[in-house]
Formats: sequence, structure tokens, C-alpha cells
Amino acid sequence: ATAGDTHLGGEDFDNRLVEFCVQDFKRKNRGMDLTTNARALRRLRTQCERAKRTLSSSTQATIELDSLYEGIDY
Repeated sequence: ATAGDTHLGGEDFDNRLVEFCVQDFKRKNRGMDLTTNARALRRLRTQCERAKRTLSSSTQATIELDSLYEGIDY
């Protein structure tokens, strides 16, 4: 038996996690919007996907990126 929306998948989780991180970065860095930088967004998505895989076998995962956007670490 399954509970919940069977149409949701890993990509949906990735998208939600990326959106959370974008908003978190914006909140921590005076409203800076990293979605205007395709490379920063791609790097963030890669780390979010890696964190998702880690979470499949662990209860914690860390997302860290050096110089993600305009020299600011995340």
C-alpha cells in the first residue's frame, strides 16, 4: 500500500530542496537572488541531488558550496 501522491518523485523533492536553499540564501544575504546565475543554480541543484541520495540512507545531509554566488559561500 502507498500513502500520498504517487506522481511525486525524486525530481519534485530536488525542486523543493533547491527552492528552499534559494530562499535561505536570499534570507541570509540581504535578498540576493542566485536564480539569475545559471551556473550557481546548477551547482546548487547538484548538491541538492547529492543530499537527497545521502538522506535515503541517513537522517542528516549537509549542503555546502564555496563561492556559490558573487563570492559568497553557502
